[in-house]
Amino acid sequence: MNGRATIIGTGSYLPGRIVPNKELEKIVKTSDEWITTRTGIKSRRIAGAGEETSIMASRAASRAMEMAGVTAPELDMIIVGTITAEMVMPSCACLVQKQIGAENAFAFDVSAACSGFVYALEIADRYVKNAPDMKILVIGAETLSARVDWEDRNTCVLFGDGAGACVVTGSVSEQGLLASQLYSDGRLWQLLSLDAVPRRYCPLVDYGTIPDRSSFCDGSAFDMVGKDVFKYAVRGMGDAVENLLKSEGITVADIDLLIPHQANIRILKSLAERVNLSFKKVYTTIQKYGNSSAASLPVALDEANREGRLQKGDLLLLSVFGGGFTWGVMLWRW
Repeated sequence: MNGRATIIGTGSYLPGRIVPNKELEKIVKTSDEWITTRTGIKSRRIAGAGEETSIMASRAASRAMEMAGVTAPELDMIIVGTITAEMVMPSCACLVQKQIGAENAFAFDVSAACSGFVYALEIADRYVKNAPDMKILVIGAETLSARVDWEDRNTCVLFGDGAGACVVTGSVSEQGLLASQLYSDGRLWQLLSLDAVPRRYCPLVDYGTIPDRSSFCDGSAFDMVGKDVFKYAVRGMGDAVENLLKSEGITVADIDLLIPHQANIRILKSLAERVNLSFKKVYTTIQKYGNSSAASLPVALDEANREGRLQKGDLLLLSVFGGGFTWGVMLWRW
């Protein structure tokens, strides 16, 4: 019997600097009420010196390995979902490999925006199906503060930095990844895009300080058509959840917890309503951390795990939607 991916350890790292909505009022025309009402976000974490994407990824990885009881030399593979690596080459995953001392692992990045962590989990599952003894480090890590246009109130209020990780291996038990469905639609790329690559390490250095516009290749950062992204996100994730549950013969009532990408509280509430799931079963961190792209789901997964929200045998849904468009859903038996 081939194995399936099972998570044996989770970890996360968040920058120490908390930036509440009130601080953003000093640098852009906005208000705490405006941000909270439209997004559900009250604060976000902003990376500082020594908190580059690979550094945060490595710290999250170390915590996941500690929980899993796995040492760095035991790792066979490292996959990092990110769109904010410090450099085009080497990959963020290779930097993580160096930093944690995983000399026996091969390493690479996955670029799928907010869906990057789930895409990476799918890849890990394909490997352990054929080699259940493999130990794979899967990470989602982002430093979005270095890519945000801090003069655009429609986007800069949304994003934060952080990293989440898990250690995956094979299992022949009932636990692990039961099913998944991943999607993409490049025809809609203009609704959410990022075409500016900043110079190395360009975070918001101090409160009230906007990164030099020359740090962006063409003077722009995120381009987003918010209303259309909202519509497609709810529809895409909703259809994916419904299709997966139907294919697996499972009802919404069987789900113990939904851990979604933390994009916007209104999206999450609309998704829960769309699939007829009580919002009490939706795990949220967006109010504390904002949208940290590929990092948001693994950070939430780790927090839920460490809080005791995940019990052995629970049925979990992981749902994501990101630029590309990319989206998908996974069904896990914890």
